Amino acid sequence: MRLILGLVLALVAGSVAAAPRDAVFPSIDGGDIALADFAGQPVLVVNTASQCGFTHQYDGLQTLHDTYGPRGLVVLAVPSDDFNQELDSAAEVKEFCEINFSLTLPMTDMLNVRGPDAHPFYRAVKAQTGFVPRWNFNKVLIGADGAVIATWGANARPDRGAIPRAIEAALAAD
Repeated sequence: MRLILGLVLALVAGSVAAAPRDAVFPSIDGGDIALADFAGQPVLVVNTASQCGFTHQYDGLQTLHDTYGPRGLVVLAVPSDDFNQELDSAAEVKEFCEINFSLTLPMTDMLNVRGPDAHPFYRAVKAQTGFVPRWNFNKVLIGADGAVIATWGANARPDRGAIPRAIEAALAAD
């Protein structure tokens, strides 16, 4: 009987995913980036890669950071080699982004964004919405309340169309 109860509890505990707002990421600069620190602010989380055909979107992400950051938006880049298009180390990623894109937005260390080793944030997003990044530069917009507002694939330009409109709406809802 204890064995059955233990198995049931283990299954239940394993299926509960933390809300995206509870996620803590290792920072590319050392330390941690806790989404809870941005409570009350919308956060755009983007899995990135330095050797991808969409890498030019870093410019659009920096534009969002510069334009909407003063109003409360946080743009968080999550470098990942899940699609075999990232540099070999976080230090190389950081240098590449600073030199080529003058990035000042926060970045995490290199992380998995899909599969069994996915970061808990991405597991929670999948559990809540079914969304899993299918390529680099997929975007997840978290509202000020911590709920997933919208997700976009790699083709969605960060600084045009639906993404800025959703950000404007999220900022207006504050």
